Amino acid sequence: MEVAGGRVEVVLSQKERLAALRGDVSAALGEIADVRVSPHPFGELRGIRAPGTGVPAVIAIGTWRHRGGKDFVAIYRGRPAVVVVLAPGSEFERLIIGVEDPDETVARILAAIAPGTTPASVL
Repeated sequence: MEVAGGRVEVVLSQKERLAALRGDVSAALGEIADVRVSPHPFGELRGIRAPGTGVPAVIAIGTWRHRGGKDFVAIYRGRPAVVVVLAPGSEFERLIIGVEDPDETVARILAAIAPGTTPASVL
């Protein structure tokens, strides 16, 4: 996940693009309603994969559709994730993205939204 130009961007590798059956995903910082760390991201999944790739508890990448909306997911076994909750009217309700350092990623997003905000304020 990157924060640039007033947006949070999920930049996918070529393999991830093939697995997700789509390109990169982004959302404006103003669309973010909440951001938090999920140590067990597979528990965050809701609905069904359509389109994307999924192997239970191993990999989930793509769009997960559920009643009321859809989430974009890119998570892997053994890797915590950042959950970005988006405002109503956004393309996705949530972005659930596995990252190496979730606390640092949350801090970067919060700093871009409101300088001086710490991850503990949203957990």
